[in-house]
Amino acid sequence: MALEIGTEAPDFTLVGSDGERVTLSQFRGRPVYLNFFPAAFSPVCTDWFTGIGADGGPYEGAQVIGVSVDGRFSLEAFKQALGAIEVCFLSDFQPRGAVATLYDAYIEDFGVSGRATYVIDADGVIVDVDQVHPLETPDLDRLLASLATCRA
Repeated sequence: MALEIGTEAPDFTLVGSDGERVTLSQFRGRPVYLNFFPAAFSPVCTDWFTGIGADGGPYEGAQVIGVSVDGRFSLEAFKQALGAIEVCFLSDFQPRGAVATLYDAYIEDFGVSGRATYVIDADGVIVDVDQVHPLETPDLDRLLASLATCRA
């Protein structure tokens, strides 16, 4: 079960694909589009992030974050394979899935993050969440509409 809308998003710090430590709260003051995903280079994840990269307009002004249990080097290779994409990829590798667990998005039986997207406003409050089966994609239209309200 996903975290509830209207609650403060739990803060966390993870290593980014570039090796830098990134903390969620450092993005306060602008909306965050937080995506938990199972695996870099998987077909559904590749399509999801390719879509974000192809149409950056709806995400303008927001910080887009992708979190998986992949190591940072895999995430860096994934980001490079996607091309010029403005997504901050973070590794939830050690301890494995700790942040995904915090966000009720970890699938213990498979050792991967599930697919969950959180829209977080500039004050750090969850305004929308869509958690779906790992082979499905979240409701993009609804999530983007929620993101737009954060920037209004």
